[in-house]
Amino acid sequence: MRLGIDASNLKSGGGVTHLVGLLSVAEPAASEFTRVTVWGGEETLARLPVRTWLDPVRETSLDGSLARQLLFRRFDLSRRAALACDVLLVPGGSFSGSFRPFVTISRNALPFEPREMRRYGFSATHLRLRLLRLSQAATFRRADGVIFLTRYAADRISAVAGARRGTSARIPHGVDARFFLEPRPQRPVSEYSAERPFRLLYVSIIDVYKHQGAIAEAVARLRAGGLPVTLDLVGDAYPPAARRLERTLRRLDPGGAFMRLRGALPHAALHEAYAAADAFVFGSSCENMPNILLEAMAAGLPIASSNRGPMPEILGDAGILFDPEEPIGLARSLETFVRDAESRARWARDAHERAKAFSWERCAKETLDFTAEVGRRFRPGGVASEPHGAA
Repeated sequence: MRLGIDASNLKSGGGVTHLVGLLSVAEPAASEFTRVTVWGGEETLARLPVRTWLDPVRETSLDGSLARQLLFRRFDLSRRAALACDVLLVPGGSFSGSFRPFVTISRNALPFEPREMRRYGFSATHLRLRLLRLSQAATFRRADGVIFLTRYAADRISAVAGARRGTSARIPHGVDARFFLEPRPQRPVSEYSAERPFRLLYVSIIDVYKHQGAIAEAVARLRAGGLPVTLDLVGDAYPPAARRLERTLRRLDPGGAFMRLRGALPHAALHEAYAAADAFVFGSSCENMPNILLEAMAAGLPIASSNRGPMPEILGDAGILFDPEEPIGLARSLETFVRDAESRARWARDAHERAKAFSWERCAKETLDFTAEVGRRFRPGGVASEPHGAA
């Protein structure tokens, strides 16, 4: 059996990270695949590993105008797939072609969370998310298989997208081995000082649903209460949210004494940021699969996390949970977190152990096995589709 992968709308970020992580450790033969063909643009294909069974095919139209990209996805991809593969994997979540069978992956929860979308007001981003919801919901309904990353995403997105004709599976992502660090000893807050502060790290895009401003307000409260806490904010930025956060930081810490906006770091260098921190905070209220949270867990850091979306499912009781939109409760949770060294040590150990279950080897095997199972149903004598299974 031959596998095709549509990387036509994977340009950067988590989608490319997922594809690279999966293909780097995949063993297609174990799932009865003899060849894997990937269609994508030049930049995406350049990041893929070199494997004897892997055939990266650069499509020049995917490095061209949006119109050319859309035409490729609508017409050309299906023609290519009909000649080169028996089943198509669509990691990007949207597929408008005619080829069957295909399996898609639900990676973006934001278009399926109306409350979160309203944070963008009347804007181009809000319109884009609405269009994305229409495209992905239609893809999920048509797909012969859908992979969800978390139980939360499976339940939430299925409720909005509607009934599917195909089967489904729940297969979370993995964590790169370089993020794994043994948990460090946790010291009482009395051993920290202005010269050696307790360093909180928050890695994520600056955006309206990430609540960096609320985290900053809470840290400022801790500082006002005499706790030597600092906050490093690492990540790219949605411009309107960045401007709002910059105003907040100027008001709370005009001299930049204890809060710092560091901007984006290359993904290849992120493990160094985790290694330099004392603890991690994650304030997002909308995620499909919080890869950053997983990275911090692997890095052996004690974690204070939002209680929204799939975060409790991923972190479990291996950290402290808070409501990112309840300022007083958030500040109290962070104060408890900073003051309780014994609990921090336990949370760090437990989170580190939980992260070990999220391996790329497991992700790759389960993804290829599920895709192969869908492909086999379309062989002569197979069944073209069946009622969807539980994710």
